[in-house]
Amino acid sequence: MHWEAWVTLIVIVTLLLALARNLFPPDITLIAALILLLTLSLFSTKFPDARAVAASFGNEGLLTVGVLFVVAAALTETGAISLLTERLLGYPRSIPRAQIRMMAPVVIISAFLNNTPVVAMFMPVVGDWCKRTRVSPSKLLIPLSYAAILGGTCTLIGTSTNLVVQGMLIDARLPPFKMFTITPIGAISAAIGLTYIVIFSRWLLPDRIPAAVELEDPRQYTVEMLVQDGSPIEGQTIQAAGLRNLPGAYLMEIDRNGDHLVAVGPEQKLHGGDRLIFVGVVESVVDLQKIRGLLPATDQVFKLSEPRPSRRLVEAVVSNTNPLIGKTVKQGRFRTRYQAAIIAAHRNGHRLRGKIGEITLEPGDTLLLETHSRFADEHRNSRDFYLVSAVADSHPRRHDKAYLAIAILLLMVFAMAFEGQPVLGGKITVLNVSLLAAALLIATGCCSIEQARRSIEWPTLLAIGASFAIGRAMETTGLAQATAHHMISLFRGFGASGVLLGVYAVTLLFTHFVTHNASAVLAFPIAKAAALALHANFMPFAICLAMAASNGYATPLGYATHLMVYGPGGYRFTDFIRVGLPLDLLVLLVAVTLAPIFFPFYPA
Repeated sequence: MHWEAWVTLIVIVTLLLALARNLFPPDITLIAALILLLTLSLFSTKFPDARAVAASFGNEGLLTVGVLFVVAAALTETGAISLLTERLLGYPRSIPRAQIRMMAPVVIISAFLNNTPVVAMFMPVVGDWCKRTRVSPSKLLIPLSYAAILGGTCTLIGTSTNLVVQGMLIDARLPPFKMFTITPIGAISAAIGLTYIVIFSRWLLPDRIPAAVELEDPRQYTVEMLVQDGSPIEGQTIQAAGLRNLPGAYLMEIDRNGDHLVAVGPEQKLHGGDRLIFVGVVESVVDLQKIRGLLPATDQVFKLSEPRPSRRLVEAVVSNTNPLIGKTVKQGRFRTRYQAAIIAAHRNGHRLRGKIGEITLEPGDTLLLETHSRFADEHRNSRDFYLVSAVADSHPRRHDKAYLAIAILLLMVFAMAFEGQPVLGGKITVLNVSLLAAALLIATGCCSIEQARRSIEWPTLLAIGASFAIGRAMETTGLAQATAHHMISLFRGFGASGVLLGVYAVTLLFTHFVTHNASAVLAFPIAKAAALALHANFMPFAICLAMAASNGYATPLGYATHLMVYGPGGYRFTDFIRVGLPLDLLVLLVAVTLAPIFFPFYPA
């Protein structure tokens, strides 16, 4: 190897060590390595220059990942995912049944949405179910992460890794993936993986309480919610509507046309116009706001001028200089004065009962308000309140747009199935379809422009762009070709299948210690050089590369979804090794065996 290849090898090894030890965030580590390689271009033209770096950040796969963040945000904001998950999960009677009912929809949804937001959307649902049924979350959260990854490998858009590989194929002018190119291998792997988890997890998964123990919050509120006429929960039982054993809250009574139903049982049916009186902490109020068919019972909410999807929940502590002290809420015209509706209140740690409008305000009262998004900033230094604090993620969901968002998602998937087909003088591309879907979701009000901007995970995009440039350096300096040569020498006795196994093993090793996207980019030039040396079709190598970069189960380091469930599940590092290593080997055998069958090394 030339000196440039040796220097690149040193940079790569240092990068892998830094990522494995989590010294800095992945995007910072990768950008630092890129800056070093860019600086070295002053001494040799084999390192990526400014133009090559700019091209890496303009990659089609990277841009598609960014756009799909907006699509996922719209599905979250409309409650479309919750609409599907709550009905599918239900109330299973055993852990294996719970795993099946959870993992089946996760696999399907993850095939068409990036798996990180899918896990983020399912975690609260799974956590709530565990609290209600007294099941340890450690029995469900690793299966949740694994199912999302298995589903993500079933289509081109299921995981950002597939899109990263797609971008590199386009850059290398090799035949790219179609929407369902990887589906046969991914679907079979998913089916085998789910079967393994359901059968063996009862022995391999721990029954452990998470390290973070919830403490009782003294700030409890009494909140009245109204069942909308004609809503999805009208006619359902308390149990079926998901209002039984709510975490952090309980249903105290139902006011039905003046009749007070106390000690409400799980089989009690809900009627349109019922006023449900809940007692709970502020987080439970946020959860109630997100349930389809429930609205705050106070009529003041309907009189606010701000559109409801643009509102937020805010906690405000009344000061002794507030001009409404000594007056009732109604007398002081609170809503008109502050453009905010009081949802609930508590005083000195005790919840206040009765009608909101009849509460006489006193200094120190804590009010839970539904108001415009600017309230917290406008009143943070006001003399009317001691403290103003916005409640995180408390804006109401746009439930009326849920079915529209699902329809746009289905249209997007349908259009992507025709990727590469000519239309109106051009060709259908994944990026074009994704952009059109995101634009429709914003234009139809499923997602606001501000929410779309916030949904884009810039650290992820920076990490992917930097990885592209680093992968290019491996090719131009000769490091990839040298590594491939040694690999072919080692596995040549086993033929092309042996070399394919070596590519998978190297990529999988990278995946367990660095990010999945980085491992795909680092291994791509090695796989490309190996296929060229064998004069073989590159498609089986590309598919195994994508599968290996995504399917890393034996450590929590290589995938964001593993890290998301690590703490909430109360897991230890060894839990992932015990459950994930056999799954790694199963997927490896499936991919390496089936890829050459579906895509022969030497087509006739």
